[in-house]
Amino acid sequence: MTIADDVIMAAFQSDEEFRKTLEKAIKKDLGLSITEFGRRSGVSPSTLYKIMSGERDPNLGTLRQVIDAIREIEGLSREKFIAVIAARPVLDRISEREMLVDGKRIVVREYSAMTMEDAIVAAIKAERDGAQALVCAPIVSYTLEKIVRIPVATIMPGNSVVAAIETASRKVLTPS
Repeated sequence: MTIADDVIMAAFQSDEEFRKTLEKAIKKDLGLSITEFGRRSGVSPSTLYKIMSGERDPNLGTLRQVIDAIREIEGLSREKFIAVIAARPVLDRISEREMLVDGKRIVVREYSAMTMEDAIVAAIKAERDGAQALVCAPIVSYTLEKIVRIPVATIMPGNSVVAAIETASRKVLTPS
């Protein structure tokens, strides 16, 4: 079942389930802020906040926009991508969802983790989602390299996350 299917099913279950599932879909499954999702869906962030807080029910047109946007974004996430596993404050610094590395388009997908356990779970999920490589903190990279079968690049203190994504991309793009 897709993320869009989950949101549709939740809409038929209850208002509360719809709000909870929509918020999870946007923030966790798609890794977007409400503002970013609003920009991509054409639904104003204030409308999205009101829907998720229960102040407003979506009309049919708004629901269609939300589902269409989720399907479109979800389709992008099925492309080859680099997973970045980090705490939310680090992820919030990433402004690019797509990058050009050595002339090739790379999609960046965020996986939020606050603990070592979160990072391990996120790495396994990212690999199952189809990540081509992982970018993570040094404290967890050694362990993740033993768990996943995809390349792992480390975010070094003082270096930018973008530099680590480029390193991970090169590991994928360069045949062994």
